Amino acid sequence: MTLRERLDADMKEAMKAKEKLRLDTVRMIKSAMKYKETEPGATGPLDDAGIIGVVNSELKKRRDSIVEFQKGNRQDLVDQAEAEIKLLMVYLPAQLTADEVAAIVAAAVAEAGAKGPKDMGAVMKLVTPRTTGRADGKLVADAVKAKLAAL
Repeated sequence: MTLRERLDADMKEAMKAKEKLRLDTVRMIKSAMKYKETEPGATGPLDDAGIIGVVNSELKKRRDSIVEFQKGNRQDLVDQAEAEIKLLMVYLPAQLTADEVAAIVAAAVAEAGAKGPKDMGAVMKLVTPRTTGRADGKLVADAVKAKLAAL
């Protein structure tokens, strides 16, 4: 079953079960997918990798929103964003642990022959394709920075 088919099935199931949050979250993903498919330069329907990219983008928006909601003392909105994050995570592949990310970063540093923080771009170029959809970009960037700072 493709990710698109899974989203369609989950939307129908959420409608039948009257699960408003789940239904709204799936609709939000489908809306973002439709926007991505119709923007200038789009090549048509998204494949599973494209859909994972959309889900990651929505996750990042929610994580950024949580920080702002906390600054504004809006616990109700923080709770809603956290619930949406849990629902969005269902549509991503299994996430890498911090140790797995560290191992990928260490291998990329060795492969790039990085000597310090100035080589971050070269290392990120190698790490990003290996972690896309499987680890938070900020976690990966922080791991690369820490590794390069220790050199």
